[in-house]
Amino acid sequence: MNVKTILTSLMIIILPLQAKSQGFAGMGADAEGYALPEPTTRFTFPHDHGPHRDFRIEWWYVTAVLTSASGELFGAQWTLFRNAIRPTGQDSDQIWLGHAAVSTPQGHFHAERIARGGIGQADVIATPFRAFIDEWEMTGPDPNNVVLTAQGTDFAYELSLDASLPFVLQGANGYSQKSASGMASYYFSQPFYRAAGTITLPTGPVSVTGQAWMDREWSSQPLSATQTGWDWFSLHLDGGEKFMGFRLRDTEQDDYVVGTWISAEGSPDPLQPGELTLEPTNWARIEERDIPIGWKVELEDYGLSVNVDAVYPQSWMPTIVPYWEGPVTVEGTHSGMGYLEMTGYE
Repeated sequence: MNVKTILTSLMIIILPLQAKSQGFAGMGADAEGYALPEPTTRFTFPHDHGPHRDFRIEWWYVTAVLTSASGELFGAQWTLFRNAIRPTGQDSDQIWLGHAAVSTPQGHFHAERIARGGIGQADVIATPFRAFIDEWEMTGPDPNNVVLTAQGTDFAYELSLDASLPFVLQGANGYSQKSASGMASYYFSQPFYRAAGTITLPTGPVSVTGQAWMDREWSSQPLSATQTGWDWFSLHLDGGEKFMGFRLRDTEQDDYVVGTWISAEGSPDPLQPGELTLEPTNWARIEERDIPIGWKVELEDYGLSVNVDAVYPQSWMPTIVPYWEGPVTVEGTHSGMGYLEMTGYE
């Protein structure tokens, strides 16, 4: 991309994000001309592993909790976003954004990429699966068996991700409601990856193993105009169960709090508003913002009452849209590890 195209693309993204009446990151903006999720729609694979250009917003999002042979803990993130600038469905009207990061005992390292669609710089191909932006790739025969790579100025990683259990449909068979007024997305996950590979840091390469989680989500107006951000949890519990929960913060009505309990065999139980409690317990001052780095998570029906705490509180992503993203520990009635993403804190 030339300089003029890059600047134009950035303005297309940034200007809507600054409009407070459009909810966090412009996700509450009017969706006129774009497709909208329907509760009766069912997924079709492998087609739905690829892009849905008739929808405005979409992402392929991986987080991994990893340990070295010496017991050091690392977090890795890889995200590819697609954002349509006009409802044409054309490749040339897509902006692609990539985020990669590692959270380490030595610090938090991150990188960001931006690309315009239709010129071969970024895309997703459903089969054989390949998601890429520049040299960053998530590629394999299908999303259950992939190699994940990314590089930045001071880090790189290559991770093999393999899962034997099927994808988990979030919400009502993949229709994930995000507000009481009915905003929604299509949403499925692969929370059962086994991960192994290498993280390269300024101090050298580190061999790691662990667990990873992929989220696939797309919509055209996933939030209401008064929702200012979210707190999103993906937890790997030591008993083999998985847990996903989120709180969408709202300036004019109650926060919207839901999630999914996933059995060790992969069966999801979608939660209803009022079943799950997510409450901050500890805050830190990060990048001139007060960020909740400790949480109480309670789900009575499954006997879950745990403290979820950030491993590396300074896991801040100073990207076009800034947010916090990093690994967490789980202690209480259940133990485990996971990831936490928090957006919209100013």
